This record gives sequence, structure tokens and C-alpha cells, in this order.
Amino acid sequence: MAENQTTAGHGVRVKVVGAVAGVVGWAGLAVALVLVAHVVLTVGHANPDNGITSTVADWARPLALGFHDLFAPQDPTLAVIVNYGVAALFWLVVRSLVLKLVHRFA
Repeated sequence: MAENQTTAGHGVRVKVVGAVAGVVGWAGLAVALVLVAHVVLTVGHANPDNGITSTVADWARPLALGFHDLFAPQDPTLAVIVNYGVAALFWLVVRSLVLKLVHRFA
């Protein structure tokens, strides 16, 4: 009887850890995609008055944390590429580390 409860408890834990890993994975990926979208729109010289462009820029700024002004090259487009690109890489690394930690609990 105790063995069945242990097995059932392990199954529930595996499902919960899997669900948490899924949420963490998708959230980290979504953050990185917003930052990359901002870079792509900037490099493509998207109209800053367009609703999509301004919304992506508004979302990207807080997600970039302190990276949005880390480097200050003369070219503003290059500044967005480098700073928001580094922020996207940061979030992908954090996502990977958190996923490894979550999977250790499985």
C-alpha cells in the first residue's frame, strides 16, 4: 500500500515539475522573442508610430532590465542591436538555468 502511494506521489510530482518546466520554458522564450522582435523592427526601420512597433518597444524596454543602455555606440540602431540582443541572450541563459533546476526536482 505504501509503495503505491509513493509511486502515485512521484507521478504527481513529475507532472507538476513538467508543468512548471513548460511554463518557465515558454515564458523565457516569449521574453527573448519580444526583445528580438524589437531588434528586428528597429533594424528594419519600422514606423515608430505604428501600434505594433510601439507596443513591442514598450514591452521590450522593461524586459531588457539594465541592458537597454549597457553599451553606447554612436549609431542608435547598433545600440538597440547590441543592448537588446545581449538582453535576449541573458534571458535565454536564465531560462536554461532555471529549466535545469526545475528538472532536478523531477
